[in-house]
Amino acid sequence: MRRRAALAGLLLLTGCASGPSLENRGDVTAPPGDSRHLTVGSAGFTESDLLATMYALLLERAGYRTSMLTVANRELYEPALESGQIDVVPEYAATFADWLNAKADGPDAPPVGSPDLDTTMRALRELAAPRGLVVLDPGRAVDQNAFAVTAAYARKHRLRTLSDLGRSGLPVRLAAGDECVRRPYCEPGLRRTYGIDITAVDPKGVGTTQAKLAVQSGRDQMLLTTTTDATLDEFGLVLLADDRHLQNADHIVPVVNRSRAGSERVATALDALNKVLTTADLASMNRQVDSWRRLPEDVARTYLKDEGLLERPSGARR
Repeated sequence: MRRRAALAGLLLLTGCASGPSLENRGDVTAPPGDSRHLTVGSAGFTESDLLATMYALLLERAGYRTSMLTVANRELYEPALESGQIDVVPEYAATFADWLNAKADGPDAPPVGSPDLDTTMRALRELAAPRGLVVLDPGRAVDQNAFAVTAAYARKHRLRTLSDLGRSGLPVRLAAGDECVRRPYCEPGLRRTYGIDITAVDPKGVGTTQAKLAVQSGRDQMLLTTTTDATLDEFGLVLLADDRHLQNADHIVPVVNRSRAGSERVATALDALNKVLTTADLASMNRQVDSWRRLPEDVARTYLKDEGLLERPSGARR
């Protein structure tokens, strides 16, 4: 497996789609593809790196050659997935459904993701298919956006929930990804659902060390992270409860480019992970990378071997 594919050219090529054209996206009839060399995409944060690495290792185990490509946000990697520059990505069901819905019908489109997994998956697959994408079965592991503050800040202002923060009227500078200003479950949702006074979004990524340090130091008051973040206590941070259920339950799902990776062999290889991976497993692996400074590839490979999914060496790097 070639560990990382070059990012050069991605921005130039995202408009050159090998998937369905705009004129016939509603009628995808070509047979699913089965390319011998697949590019697995990662969004560049720890959990995405771990999932993408496990996908690549399982695909290698099934006989594919793989490369990995990190693209920092969905606004870039989803078009690359449609075009076939990326063949497989780990996604989050409700979040991706709402993102595709907004892309199709505009930013004010009513959300289609919900706490009900079956409803969410139906909507997601209907939105993905015209774009030449196949959403494979969801796994047991689920992750959600979550928001953290320092324990000292929470004690000082008597905060346990996001509603408490909204009622406090405190101005909040939020450390998050730069796309947070547009995402309905980030800044807009915090304002609408909780009345939180977000004064600015500090673009430091989702749950990154830089974001945690910014909140720990007081530069920012809150950060966007996830419910599988296992290092919050090391920075003196605590989660505020999402007591009004702004976030949907986001089950992890592999999404593939149909024309290049829509085969049953790809689905079978990735479904093996779905059957064993839990939310607690993900949190544990996140901790090993973020706290113990282990490499995502080492953590991913060890987990797959421990679960009996890599019974033999995966072979030399290609």
